[in-house]
Amino acid sequence: MSKFLADFKQFIMKGNVFDMAIGIIIGGAFGKIVSSMVNDIIMPIVGLFVGGIDFQNLKYTLKAEELSAKGEVLKPAVTLNYGNFIQQTVDFLIIALCIFLFLRLMMNFKKKKVEAPAAPPAPSAEEVLLTEIRDILKNKQS
Repeated sequence: MSKFLADFKQFIMKGNVFDMAIGIIIGGAFGKIVSSMVNDIIMPIVGLFVGGIDFQNLKYTLKAEELSAKGEVLKPAVTLNYGNFIQQTVDFLIIALCIFLFLRLMMNFKKKKVEAPAAPPAPSAEEVLLTEIRDILKNKQS
């Protein structure tokens, strides 16, 4: 059991696990920000342009709700909430676009940091001598 705990501790203490955990936490917070931007800013504007529609309330009723004689709901309605699906799709597309732009920015930043490849090292004295001998032998054969 102690070997298992030691291996687990070594795994957890690796830097990439911490980086992944931080990325997940930041990603969750970023998702909430983007969701708020979509729900509270973008979708009301889109709804205004398409005639004042609130996308979250768009649904198709498959089966109406059943009411009692007193007007109490016995069985709720069965609906397809396609407006919420549209909202979540726009949410996803905006998150994907933001991540794409961020990664593209990071890749451009990395490209700028890459230095020109170093020149090949100068040949050693032995290599120069052997090259000269090879050239002399070639000339004698010709």
